[in-house]
Amino acid sequence: MMGEFTGLPDLASRAFGGGVVHANDEFFAAADHLVLPAPPGHAPKTFDHKGQVYDGWETRRRREAGHDIAIIRLGAPGVVHGVNVDTAFFTGNYPPQASVEAAALPGYPGREELAAADWTELVPRSDLKGDSANLFPVADRRRWTHIRLRIFPDGGVARLRVHGEVVPDPALLPKTFDVAAAQYGATVVDCSNMFYGNPQRMLMPGLAQNMGDGWETSRRRDDGNDWVLVKLAAPAVLRFADLDTSHFKGNAPGGARLTGRDERTGSEEWIELLPRVALRPDTAHRFPLVKAPEVTHVRLDIFPDGGMARLRLLGRASRAYLHARMSG
Repeated sequence: MMGEFTGLPDLASRAFGGGVVHANDEFFAAADHLVLPAPPGHAPKTFDHKGQVYDGWETRRRREAGHDIAIIRLGAPGVVHGVNVDTAFFTGNYPPQASVEAAALPGYPGREELAAADWTELVPRSDLKGDSANLFPVADRRRWTHIRLRIFPDGGVARLRVHGEVVPDPALLPKTFDVAAAQYGATVVDCSNMFYGNPQRMLMPGLAQNMGDGWETSRRRDDGNDWVLVKLAAPAVLRFADLDTSHFKGNAPGGARLTGRDERTGSEEWIELLPRVALRPDTAHRFPLVKAPEVTHVRLDIFPDGGMARLRLLGRASRAYLHARMSG
């Protein structure tokens, strides 16, 4: 289905460090809005010296032939599965059409290097709807670092979501790093409950801002417990775990346990990494882990329910796996 890719991380998000490195015009509203992680908002009849205030990128009305562009540096380089050219709240001023291109560039290129880059079309010039999520699947499975959005001929776009798989450059990673970090390619593949908050938030960069910026389950009324299953950024030998209950005061789990397994072997056996430990409310805990072989997946069990702000798993990742991912 067309929108299946929207569950994948937004590689362009400011939450990963994505940014707009060039826009030819942003007269009415700055292009930086394109990569903000929060959903776009709107306050009708709110005017400044340039007109109605919009939470998005808006260019002036063209009086000559041409089109407008914005170039985005992906915060997490990777394989793009689809894009969302979101025109939320732009009704009489959205672009009738747009296209999306991509490039893979080393380092931190400037305007001249970007202009001379070899750009590949991911989404051909396509019609847009106003005040809508315009979803476009992408078939090309190469790794990209930059995206160029073209709008025809002008107008406003609220957000550009670039959904895909994170593929980090192993040359830029230390031997030991957080292999549960979404910015390096870790992802949640299953969980028991996410009534109040999606567990993928636990893997995001930085400290949680509030209770809404974490994983929280509903209250259990049985004898079970809640859990989440994380696919690591790479197979790894794990050394430490950070279990952060920050902001969760009356609803932190009473305890937690970590187990892992290597799904490359086909074994369904779970290896104990952290025996059940007590957790405290509103606390960043760090625990050393039991010595174990490489694992590809880790299961976090919380007892019996509650909220977790962040999960960090520090370990030594398989360099062979990372290099294979980088080379495609």
